[in-house]
Amino acid sequence: MELRARGWWLLCAAAALVACARGDPASKSRSCSEVRQIYGAKGFSLSDVPQAEISGEHLRICPQGYTCCTSEMEENLANRSRAELETALRDSSRILQAMLATQLRSFDDHFQHLLNDSERTLQGTFPGAFGELYTQNTKAFRDLYAELRLYYRGANLHLEETLAEFWARLLERLFKQLHPQLLLPDDYLDCLGKQAEALRPFGEAPRELRLRATRAFVAARSFVQGLGVASDVVRKVAQVPLGPECSRAVMKLVYCAHCLGVPGARPCPDYCRNVLKGCLANQADLDAEWRNLLDSMVLITDKFWGTSGVESVIGSVHTWLAEAINALQDNRDTLTAKVIQGCGNPKVNPQGSGPEEKRRRGKLAPRERPPSGALEKLVSEAKAQLRDVQDFWISLPGTLCSEKMALSTASDDRCWNGMARGRYLPEVMGDGLANQINNPEVEVDITKPDMTIRQQIMQLKIMTNRLRSAYNGNDVDFQDASDDGSGSGSGDGCPDDRCGRGASRKSSSSRTPLTHALPGLSEQEGQKTSAASCPQPPTFLLPFLLSLALTVAGPRWR
Repeated sequence: MELRARGWWLLCAAAALVACARGDPASKSRSCSEVRQIYGAKGFSLSDVPQAEISGEHLRICPQGYTCCTSEMEENLANRSRAELETALRDSSRILQAMLATQLRSFDDHFQHLLNDSERTLQGTFPGAFGELYTQNTKAFRDLYAELRLYYRGANLHLEETLAEFWARLLERLFKQLHPQLLLPDDYLDCLGKQAEALRPFGEAPRELRLRATRAFVAARSFVQGLGVASDVVRKVAQVPLGPECSRAVMKLVYCAHCLGVPGARPCPDYCRNVLKGCLANQADLDAEWRNLLDSMVLITDKFWGTSGVESVIGSVHTWLAEAINALQDNRDTLTAKVIQGCGNPKVNPQGSGPEEKRRRGKLAPRERPPSGALEKLVSEAKAQLRDVQDFWISLPGTLCSEKMALSTASDDRCWNGMARGRYLPEVMGDGLANQINNPEVEVDITKPDMTIRQQIMQLKIMTNRLRSAYNGNDVDFQDASDDGSGSGSGDGCPDDRCGRGASRKSSSSRTPLTHALPGLSEQEGQKTSAASCPQPPTFLLPFLLSLALTVAGPRWR
């Protein structure tokens, strides 16, 4: 009996040896030729790749079965998968940034053109219309346009104060020119200035320009700055690195099928979405404030139209200036009598008794500029593009899976599910950090939000608040006037004769860096600024900002 059993065993062993000699597929290790080809195409050395499958106890990310990957191959492919996903994220972000930057340049060019066109019209018509009343005061008009540009670009100016100071300087100079036969010392001109509001020497033009310009300029600059802030947020978020748990999950998604000998198996769609929803959970939390910002930007374009709209006002500043000078000339006699009544009789200037220049009346351009259609086209395109990217952050996982991950188009039981070729059963997680607590593919610590992204959420909230204030016609300070300018490159001092009468207006000598105010604009378009400078928020905003920060950080910070 024992001999018979031993003979049976020997017979089986001999049969196995014969099968091996004949090349029975079940007895041979599978070849790694496909993996060698893919691995080499990635630029790695083929000396690391085994010729046939080996035991996979050494694997740390992929399932431990028979494998074509060594430990070094697994590490190399993990690093490569992380780099590829980060590249895909940056590519998607660059496309969005390019769209926002193109919009910013287009609107900025249009608004600058409106103001430049107004100044060119003034320079071309005022010399003939007003003679020396203009030519002897060209610097005052030039300075006004320069300050309007600074205000539009986000400089730390108060527009109402800027306009009030302009009218005060202009009144002093024109009153002296209209009365060359009188000696008008500084104390007399100070008296004139104190009465100016009651006398209304320029008629209604200063008041109308102040009301309309404030609304128009703040709408224009807040819209352009909104584009800059949006672009800056996208740029900074794109630089946030992927965490180690995400790197492991992406490696398993993209390359573990190769290691396990099924390189032709593509990821299951739901599997890919779960991986990327976990990897991009913090980015998805931008969604609510991103939408609020874009909605506010679309809304404020309503302020671009009408008699107080951007196109009508910014391109017609010169018409209010002409109207003001005409009013001053028309009311000269009445004004002079009231000034003498309030300030006393000035002394006669013995050297200024020459003939007065003949009074000139400037011909006014039409108050309402006919719309060129250019702004209407820009706004229409911007609205469509901004609406298209409203769901950018929450659609990013699906977009990257569809465009970059070569998802399976086969039946559900033929795709790569992270362990083998087969059906993927877990449900797809929701968007955002809080919804990843049970993500089966990526271990996400929902109690530790990414601080860089939380800061960008705060930036979106602040910019949205500015846009809403601008929509209501409020002049929002984009930078705090208490900023001492350290590191901002503001060394221009008091321009010309403004130090004496404009000392109370701190903003004349402390300009906000333009590239800081409009992050979407190039540095050469504004003043150079140190990247380390950080303006402090106004004191009255501190409770609001603290509340906002607590809301963003979540309950654990309360």
